[in-house]
Amino acid sequence: MPISSSTDPILLLQSLLKCRSVTPADDGALGIVASILEEMGFIVTLLHFGPAESPTPNLYARLGAGKPHLCFAGHTDVVPPGGNWSHDPFSGEIDGSYIYGRGAADMKGGIACFLAAIARYLKENPLKGSLSLLITGDEEGPAHFGTKKVLQWMETQGEIPDFCLLGEPTNPQEMGEVIKIGRRGSLNATITIKGMQGHVAYPHLADNPVHKLIPLLQALTQDPLDQGSEWFAPSSLQITSIDVGNKATNVIPAQAEIKLNIRFNDLHSGSSLSAWLKELVERHAAGSEIDISVSGEAFLTKPGMFVEHISKAVEDVTGRKPRLDTGGGTSDARFITHYCPVAEFGLVGATMHKSDECVSLSSLESLTRIYQNILQRLGL
Repeated sequence: MPISSSTDPILLLQSLLKCRSVTPADDGALGIVASILEEMGFIVTLLHFGPAESPTPNLYARLGAGKPHLCFAGHTDVVPPGGNWSHDPFSGEIDGSYIYGRGAADMKGGIACFLAAIARYLKENPLKGSLSLLITGDEEGPAHFGTKKVLQWMETQGEIPDFCLLGEPTNPQEMGEVIKIGRRGSLNATITIKGMQGHVAYPHLADNPVHKLIPLLQALTQDPLDQGSEWFAPSSLQITSIDVGNKATNVIPAQAEIKLNIRFNDLHSGSSLSAWLKELVERHAAGSEIDISVSGEAFLTKPGMFVEHISKAVEDVTGRKPRLDTGGGTSDARFITHYCPVAEFGLVGATMHKSDECVSLSSLESLTRIYQNILQRLGL
């Protein structure tokens, strides 16, 4: 794709949407990004991490050697399309004022807009600082060999930026509504309460794990974890499954299993919540097994110059003063925050992961202009 075309985010997005890059497949998506960046003068490094038989594709590219150094992060992989589409999910079809395709919002659209913004900026300005891109092919999947591994490689190469802008879809309904400056942490736990199977008519010869489950559930859910903090809503514990694996009416089950998720704010950590859970389990159901997995800690990029530049750029283009927010699910920002300040701003996410995922053509132009404005404000 010639550089003259790379200033148009619609054409760029159509090219990316035609790639069936359902995790872990790439189907040429990173190659498209690489070729466009190389034409603009970037030094592109393709990085593959993970098992040799199925490595995760990633891309890092940089232009310039000066300060400041802004890195744009994102992912070209998408979730499966599912059914009930009125448009081919891998066609990039334009219907009226919208472009359709799996990944249009999450988040090939953000990548297309940043590429177009860079192309426009370089046509009008000599680059004073540095621009880089960290694009992974494994954000929607396990994320073991994507952004996390690329950041480790970047650190060894002296490539850590001053700021990172993640192009995830942050706006609920309209462009300019929300900038993400942090994310809640996420903890999953499976608690297996052991008992002894027996006949319901002879309870003295059995040990009913469900009778231990009830007070444990009450202890887990009766009191809120906290009242929230300055930038975060209250933490939330949700029971996601209760299972005893028992289809009979006359059998006391041998064990009961509880699954739960905690989305926690900056008043907690994965380790503090793990200790709290283990203490409750020991008190109410001693001898139970508990398996805990923390997929990300809560983090916050405190408002400052970087966030202010993003906010002003959004307001310049959309006329809206965006809200600074930390809600929603997790993103790769949970890895980036350990290396440099990170904020997230992208397209409207109302249709992401849904059938007929789409974004408006006008929003692509708005986001491209916002990203270009950010480059100017940072003095790149």
